[in-house]
Amino acid sequence: MAFLGAGAALPSPAEGGPLHTSPPPRSPRPGRVQPVTAAQVCRGGLLGPSKPETRKPKQAQFNVEIVMSQKPYVAGVGMIPFLKPGASGSYIEMGAEATRLALKDAGLDYNLVQQAYVGYVYGDSTCGQSALYEVGMSGVPVVNVNNNCSTGSSALFLARQAVESGAVECALALGFEQMQPGALGSVFNDRPAIMSKHLALADELTADAVGVPMALRQFGGAGREHMQKYGTQMSTFAAIRAKASRHAVNNPLALFRKVVTTEDVMNDQVIWPGVMTRLMACPPTCGAAAAIICSEAFAKKHGLRTDVVILAQSMTTDRPVSFEPASMIQAVGFEMAQRAAKEVYEKAGVSPQDIRVAEMHDCFAHNELLTYESLGLCPVGGAEKFVLDGDNTYGGQVVTNPSGGLLSKGHPLGATGLAQCYELTNQLRGSADARQVEGVNLALQHNLGLGGACVVTLYGRA
Repeated sequence: MAFLGAGAALPSPAEGGPLHTSPPPRSPRPGRVQPVTAAQVCRGGLLGPSKPETRKPKQAQFNVEIVMSQKPYVAGVGMIPFLKPGASGSYIEMGAEATRLALKDAGLDYNLVQQAYVGYVYGDSTCGQSALYEVGMSGVPVVNVNNNCSTGSSALFLARQAVESGAVECALALGFEQMQPGALGSVFNDRPAIMSKHLALADELTADAVGVPMALRQFGGAGREHMQKYGTQMSTFAAIRAKASRHAVNNPLALFRKVVTTEDVMNDQVIWPGVMTRLMACPPTCGAAAAIICSEAFAKKHGLRTDVVILAQSMTTDRPVSFEPASMIQAVGFEMAQRAAKEVYEKAGVSPQDIRVAEMHDCFAHNELLTYESLGLCPVGGAEKFVLDGDNTYGGQVVTNPSGGLLSKGHPLGATGLAQCYELTNQLRGSADARQVEGVNLALQHNLGLGGACVVTLYGRA
């Protein structure tokens, strides 16, 4: 039940108001929202009978409508190639182009979009409007979204929620990033830093990693903890990076399409001795991606496709277990991802064993390994066996990051989550060309942002 509006209306005689001499009201038209007083909601009309009523003071009336959730369909997706910082267009150009591609894919005019959610991390306020005004100035609400590395999926979460709730029939989710070269850093150094709990824990548990950038210390520290706890070898992280390169060779939108071997990765520049080489970390890139989310009724009215549906989606944030007891694995979002995945599986009525393709947040090869476990694709502590048995690629249990992942595409923060949506939508449509995973009916997405937020999304073939 949702209260969609309130308006002044004269109270009825039963509520203590004056008698009216005008004719009785007409019978309601089918489907029309009828004025109902709050007192009627409480006493018997909607919630069942109660004690005989006594005279009440005058009350305002509310319009009450029963709103059923409507399935959110992915009607269109668009993505531009990801490029190195300095080689791309501006965020305005990238965002506008990804939006046009999604609209073209859907076969939809921008003026029919009812709300837009635009994600980016490095930019001034209302960058979303600046990009979308190049596509059209329709006057619709534009909400700018910033949720660290999960920003793109956070925009998707809001667009899906708006459609599923019935607030709108069609919403746009757009993500872009115009990044600088080098490791991520803070822009605002004149105020308290974000992630103070995460940083303090990393200082405590990775104090020996002198000179290593903080993001590498956090995810590398989590990988090292897995090595110490379960005997995982550094070469297993290298094997994950090598797998990513084999997948990316078939993705024309990926930045790095050269195949590398496990040995190549191990012999690359050492960033943290015994823990990480350069190729195990994703680079910053610039790019944009977008998705059109709509209801079934809207799709039918405008002749849009309804072959991909969002079956379930969850966004989680940190709980105390992320920091106590001290664990780098927990600090980089393991429990957040575990909890989000559990909620999604339960809502959709599926299990991890039903998943055959997944795009996950492989900002570092170490995090991809941890994500196998947090998503339930293998037992906790069993990720190395999962990798060595080939269960993370074609011919195995589940194809992970068929796009090549962040390790091959790079990581334009605001665009990453929607780039994952682009890939999985094409997988479910059967239009992923040489990357196509056979027999796919479900597709899982995992997008993580430290600070923190984790979004897990399950798509299905409708």
